[in-house]
Amino acid sequence: MRITVIGCSGSFPGPDSPASCYLVEAGGYALLLDLGSGALGALQRHIGLYDIDAILLTHLHADHCLDLCGYWVARRYAPSGPKPRIPVYGPAGVADRMARAYDLDPEPGMSEAFDFHTLSPGTFELGPFTVTAKPMSHPVETYGFRVEHDGVALAYSGDTGVCEALADLARGTDLLLAEASFVERPGLPPGLHLTARQAGEYAARAGAKRLVLTHLVPWNDNSNSLAEAKESGYRGDIELAFQGAVYDL
Repeated sequence: MRITVIGCSGSFPGPDSPASCYLVEAGGYALLLDLGSGALGALQRHIGLYDIDAILLTHLHADHCLDLCGYWVARRYAPSGPKPRIPVYGPAGVADRMARAYDLDPEPGMSEAFDFHTLSPGTFELGPFTVTAKPMSHPVETYGFRVEHDGVALAYSGDTGVCEALADLARGTDLLLAEASFVERPGLPPGLHLTARQAGEYAARAGAKRLVLTHLVPWNDNSNSLAEAKESGYRGDIELAFQGAVYDL
């Protein structure tokens, strides 16, 4: 399994990265985890525009889903004709939300390019992958994912505050891709995002082999986030995500 970081900026695109998007490949199958603001342009540096097989959306905030609008245009109006529909999994209302985002009528909305599926907690097969979805703690319906293939596992937190399900999702995983938007300080809003220290604590509890901190907000000093994570008690490898990073599991 190969994971490529397409975008890792938190809440809005930064000067060095689009918002959340991760390309997961195995067995000739290409899966996107989120397609946030600005990600579609960077994606084309790593894979052909029409070589994506499926998309999983953690939630329907713009920094995780909005570039599906541009991708709809690319697939619906390709010079050689419309491209085949591909599955898009997201929380309840995903098809209507994306139609509104591009000011389309709900019918057909984007359904001529995408085969929309509503996520629910559980495990399902997607191409060569086994995907487990678990609800996370965020102001809107949000899922984290565990993606498994050929004996290796990736866990992706999506956006979440403190959430017991994250430790279960990441149990024994080879790589935990954990959002870590907040730097430790008094008065942080609960149930919104993790600090890097909290991400490290979850990685330790889960026995994750490797921790990559992502959803890094551009106004923060990321070196502080890395230092906080290293003080969490987690003893595995910790690093900051960056646009273009590749992890082979």
